[in-house]
Amino acid sequence: MTQSEHTALTPTVEPSGGGNGPTVLSFIVPAYNMAGYLNRCVASLLSSRSEDVEVVLVDDGSQDATPALADRWAREHAGRVRVIHQTNKGHGGAVNAGLDAARGMYVKVVDADDWVDPDALARLLPVLRRQTHAPSPVDMFVTNYVYEKEGRSHKHVVNFRSVMAAGHILSWSDLKRFGIAQYMIMHALVFRTDVLRRAATRLPEHTFYVDFIYSYQPLPFVRSLAYLDIDLYRYYTGRDGQSVQTSVMISRVDQLLTVNRLMVEATPERGSVPDGLYRYMIHYLSINCVVTSVFLILSKRPENYRAKQSLWKRMNDYSPTVSHDVRHTFLCRLINMPGKPGRLAIRLGYRIAEAAVGFN
Repeated sequence: MTQSEHTALTPTVEPSGGGNGPTVLSFIVPAYNMAGYLNRCVASLLSSRSEDVEVVLVDDGSQDATPALADRWAREHAGRVRVIHQTNKGHGGAVNAGLDAARGMYVKVVDADDWVDPDALARLLPVLRRQTHAPSPVDMFVTNYVYEKEGRSHKHVVNFRSVMAAGHILSWSDLKRFGIAQYMIMHALVFRTDVLRRAATRLPEHTFYVDFIYSYQPLPFVRSLAYLDIDLYRYYTGRDGQSVQTSVMISRVDQLLTVNRLMVEATPERGSVPDGLYRYMIHYLSINCVVTSVFLILSKRPENYRAKQSLWKRMNDYSPTVSHDVRHTFLCRLINMPGKPGRLAIRLGYRIAEAAVGFN
């Protein structure tokens, strides 16, 4: 399937309240102590007022007003909002519960402190609805996401215009090369639910940063994808204590290492999947290796410098081919600059990148 075969995916806006058939899109919202943010998130997800969109709120053992707020949303929007209350299992365990409960043909995870743009959602839904009648529905949709950095007026938008043609059904071979720091994180993706279930996607519990796994492990099961050039996801960053805050990530480098190991183990060998898919997975894995290595370096702890060396050895033990291909990406060559001068350069580069993008 090539991009020239299908051109009918241009997002359009349907009247609000449209779509009364089977559930088309399930939003999964993992929430732990998110009382201050949950209302903004859920209100954005229900902005379409469409009966074929559901919101699955997963209260992950919250100790604040999150459970009561979630129950109120379910009462006031019966049939459109469902709540799962569970003992704390971490972000991954909450996503797992949501996936088990999802009824929609498509699924999107939205963290409780983030939100979606109502106008962009109104353009996405008609595209998804058309897939319910397609003989071969698109497996994965890609949209833009926006860094909503606390206290920053300029919003950095991540788009994929240079990589894939918007409004077409694509195969992996249709994708161009991704930029050095350009990759499809969880916030950019809408998966067909059946893809995640065929991939047996299961995230580790009590572990942060599992969004890397969620947006990586299912990819070999994706046969078709499409890019919609809409700024759908609003990624809120910069609040104190957030899991992506620099100091927090340094304190949780052991969890970054766990995620890296699971990603390595999910990587197919070269030749076993389409070349475009393998190339992208190596690119994305290299990004994760760089992120993990950076925070090991930022910790300034000798034992974490040794852990960084072990990361690369473990990858080579898993697959010399994968290890070779990851090591030879541009960023991984940089991250492996030797000795103290190399570590100083990495710390400086991180500060520059954070200031430019505002990702933490």
